[in-house]
Amino acid sequence: TDLPISAFKGAVLNTSDIAKGYMVGLTALGKYSSKIVVPHKITVEGSVDIDSTTSALYPRDNRWDYVIGFNGKVIFVEVHSANTGEVDVVLRKLDWLKSWLTSKAPDLAKLRAEAPYYWVQSKSFQILKHSPQYRRAASRGILPVAKVTLNPG
Repeated sequence: TDLPISAFKGAVLNTSDIAKGYMVGLTALGKYSSKIVVPHKITVEGSVDIDSTTSALYPRDNRWDYVIGFNGKVIFVEVHSANTGEVDVVLRKLDWLKSWLTSKAPDLAKLRAEAPYYWVQSKSFQILKHSPQYRRAASRGILPVAKVTLNPG
């Protein structure tokens, strides 16, 4: 008998933009999977590289990188350089993601974790704490972090 598919995989398969992008575990993140910490008792249900899967559909857009399903919820992870000049790019990617979730991926949107959006710095953190860019990112609730720990709660 087939195992029932997870809510995450079902939502991905129901989202035509990314239906072909589902991957087991954190494999969609490739070398960046090490930036995701999976504590004991967390079940990773899969991941999708949103950026590469949707690049042909939205070639000129600032697309978000990844979605990860775990314990019946999803988070969205953008791996991007954390310097002052890139803040506005990441905020445009966040706007794109929120719009895309509403218009193209409502099943995924329903599974959002309490804190669903993460900017993971690809290298070191280089945003001046007193800069307008830092304040803009903070006001949107998305500041770069070195790693994301999946929260079972």
